[in-house]
Amino acid sequence: MAERVSVLPSPSDCAIIREVYDGENAHEHFEFQLEHALEAECQIIVIEPSRIGDETARWITAGNCLHKTSVIAGVSCLVSPLMLPSRVLNYVSLPMGFFSVACASLYGVSWQFDPCCKYQVEYDTKKLSRLPLHTLTSTSPVVLVRHDDKYRKRLHNLVAVLAGVYCGVKIYQWWTQ
Repeated sequence: MAERVSVLPSPSDCAIIREVYDGENAHEHFEFQLEHALEAECQIIVIEPSRIGDETARWITAGNCLHKTSVIAGVSCLVSPLMLPSRVLNYVSLPMGFFSVACASLYGVSWQFDPCCKYQVEYDTKKLSRLPLHTLTSTSPVVLVRHDDKYRKRLHNLVAVLAGVYCGVKIYQWWTQ
């Protein structure tokens, strides 16, 4: 088995938003630097200012929560007909299906085109130890790592569409009875 070599990112792949307060508009300057790093598609973004780092981490966490909720609710909707008795089936599968579609729709409207959705917050200390974090002034920077999310988006969109179709068919069957 091949061993992975620990390679530090090149300076062009790593952007560091430094916590330097050189005026009264420092927070806006930090936001501008972050936007620039996101649009430049840097592989790693290190955010020293705690306020903007925490806001960004919460935003990414909220998007992750919507994605996971959409997938779990959609799978619950689609699997429940195989596991539940028919008398309680519609009380579980239909709300789960609608919830999946709602979460996927909210993600699509709010997060899908945001450059932050391409990043995940890195918590793994082994991976963090390979980064040049010793040059920072902050003791707890937020580290964002760029990930390809096309498969993740396809998964939750597919599951939400299937759950929506299932709900649509069930409602149509009720309507025609």
